[in-house]
Amino acid sequence: MRAAANATVPTIPWITRLTALPLLLLGLPLASPDPARASGEPSLCAASPSAADVEVRRTTLAGLPAIVRIPKQVSRAPIVLWHGFGPPASETAMMAALPLDDVPAVKVYLGLPFFGERALPGGMKELAQRQGEDLGLQVFKPVVVGAGDELPHVVQALAQQGCLRRDGAVGLVGFSAGGAAALYAMSQRQAAVDAAVFINPSTGLTASVQAYEQVTGRAYAWSPASRELAQRTDAIRHVAEIAKGTPPPALLFLQGADDSVIDAHALADLDEQLKPLYRDHAQRLQFTRLPGVSHQWASDPQALASVRKAVAAWFRQ
Repeated sequence: MRAAANATVPTIPWITRLTALPLLLLGLPLASPDPARASGEPSLCAASPSAADVEVRRTTLAGLPAIVRIPKQVSRAPIVLWHGFGPPASETAMMAALPLDDVPAVKVYLGLPFFGERALPGGMKELAQRQGEDLGLQVFKPVVVGAGDELPHVVQALAQQGCLRRDGAVGLVGFSAGGAAALYAMSQRQAAVDAAVFINPSTGLTASVQAYEQVTGRAYAWSPASRELAQRTDAIRHVAEIAKGTPPPALLFLQGADDSVIDAHALADLDEQLKPLYRDHAQRLQFTRLPGVSHQWASDPQALASVRKAVAAWFRQ
């Protein structure tokens, strides 16, 4: 169940102002259909002959609700997109913010656990309660780590649906909490990722706690379990896994110059740690500061246009 649309929810600074925390497929040919679909059953990612330029389908992948956006022409492997805590804060809102119709790839919009089609019974009020009890173990772990752990199952389902080769790579886009989920998923090496875009991302639980403390003025009570989680999700500790590959995945980090939520120093440190691993492939790693863009880029028409342009350009080049 979800909270009623008109329910009164108290203002939760971190949830309302902070999205808890962020692929180009260079030369990758269009994925071939899965052999299991040789019976003639159409692929989930194949546009209907009678469809308009873009076709949108709601479905489930590995039991998870998803929105699939299919352009008429597809020449690259699917791109999986995760929203943040908002805005955009659901798979539907993420599609509205980043339709990316000028990118010749199927876009797959997934809702983070506790959001969108998987919202908690108590809605934002229940999420705020979890945050107050333990941001790390009650929110970050099930939402961010949970989403990252779901990615290999989603990729497998896409292969079974004829959307890519069984051993094919996908693209990733993640905003804030979704960006943290994408970084964590890449560090786990359970799904092949050829390229990714991270929009105002957190680099892990430590960075998210810092943002939470700054926004709310409350100190987070660390525990042995949350400290272990912080180490496991710290992207800077796992740059070797994130950058592994020949060539390494193409990574674009978009940081709003006016973002007052995520600490820019963490992203700068991540940049410095990744650079040596991209010495022979410098064009596949880019950190870009976007002028006039805040953490809530989707709410500002000019910032939204700037982010859309940068994401689409990265996937098309």
